[in-house]
Amino acid sequence: MISVEVAYALPHKQALLKLELSAGATALEAAQQSGITEKFDGVDLENATLGIFGQVVAPGHVLRDGDRVEVYRPLIADPKEVRKARAARAKERRANDKAE
Repeated sequence: MISVEVAYALPHKQALLKLELSAGATALEAAQQSGITEKFDGVDLENATLGIFGQVVAPGHVLRDGDRVEVYRPLIADPKEVRKARAARAKERRANDKAE
């Protein structure tokens, strides 16, 4: 048996669930057996991206004792586009400050 954790987080609610699994269990099996889908509406484990301590892994990744499986939410905005927009706003503010 191995001991693992499954983590999922929303901006206002998080869960870290501890599990005991048979050796050879996969990341997807841990997520499924954790009960995370009962705690959070809309979690689609079949299509979710999974990770171990911040590193993306395949659903079939075999877990080791002490691993933390993280279930990632889909991005709601492209980080590159967000940075571009923030830079454009900062540039505009600087231009307005110089004009005053």
